[in-house]
Amino acid sequence: MIIVTGGAGFLGSAIIWGLNHRGIGDILVVDNLGCTEKWKNLVGLRYSAYLHKDAFAAHLREGRWQGAVEAVIHMGACSSTTERDADYLMANNFEYSKLVCRFALERGARFVYASSAATYGDGELGFDDADSLLDRLTPLNMYGYSKHLFDLWVRDQGLLGEVVGLKFFNVFGPNEYHKGDMRSVVCKAVAEIAATGTLRLFQSHRPDYAHGEQRRDFVFVEDCVAVVLWLLDHPQVGGIFNVGSGVARTWNDLAQAVFAAMGQPVGIEYVPMPEAIRDKYQYYTCACMTKLRAAGLPLEFTPLEVAVERYVREYLLRGPAYLRSR
Repeated sequence: MIIVTGGAGFLGSAIIWGLNHRGIGDILVVDNLGCTEKWKNLVGLRYSAYLHKDAFAAHLREGRWQGAVEAVIHMGACSSTTERDADYLMANNFEYSKLVCRFALERGARFVYASSAATYGDGELGFDDADSLLDRLTPLNMYGYSKHLFDLWVRDQGLLGEVVGLKFFNVFGPNEYHKGDMRSVVCKAVAEIAATGTLRLFQSHRPDYAHGEQRRDFVFVEDCVAVVLWLLDHPQVGGIFNVGSGVARTWNDLAQAVFAAMGQPVGIEYVPMPEAIRDKYQYYTCACMTKLRAAGLPLEFTPLEVAVERYVREYLLRGPAYLRSR
């Protein structure tokens, strides 16, 4: 059995889709569906069981788990960069992750977890995933800090050679529809452009960046799935790695790709950035992919324009449509 925590979420459900395409259906989905729309991500997927995350945690704490586990893919976390409840983030992103990691190691299972590019803070030190730089990172928000704490715990426990942490950069693609304000700009843009013919982007509040020229490392969710599957195939690879395209593109580039995919003329309006996030805003991100490449990853990441066109035409303009294994 393979366990996917956060299995109904964006990355988790996409990973299940990837496993299904390999013919793997003996999957336990761990999540907290609540009153959200995440359940829709599971409709077209094959899995053997679902367990609420609290029930799963209770099983682990009380030692009630039975049965073999091949791998634990831990995508379950609060992924909101604006979450202000620090105690919740400590419990959900840090302590819960320690519990799941210990369980996987005790079972001899492969453990792959989601870290985040938010651990890099303002990027002053760059975006190098070298272990020697971990202690110098200063996240800008509590979400990033909770992820950073778990990375440090993994390092301090001497587990870097046994487990894998993935610092995902700006992921976009199908199955993110339930994420509200945390959806990618691609996802939000299609509805906004369809309704108004224009797309609003944040103004720059730094003299060294023109409006819309802030840069991000955008990465297609299918490429992230391919990385996870490759890591399952190569259990000898351990450590904390960046997952991005390795190329920084502007918000203007992204917007133009969306307009092109929709067959509409480009119309961008630049609006002031809310003051509440101005001092926590990253103007540049770009994943250094040297470490994962050195580990042997052969994947060529999908170019931005190609990925946006696929996402818009095959998914967003069709309903939206979901990833399906059948």
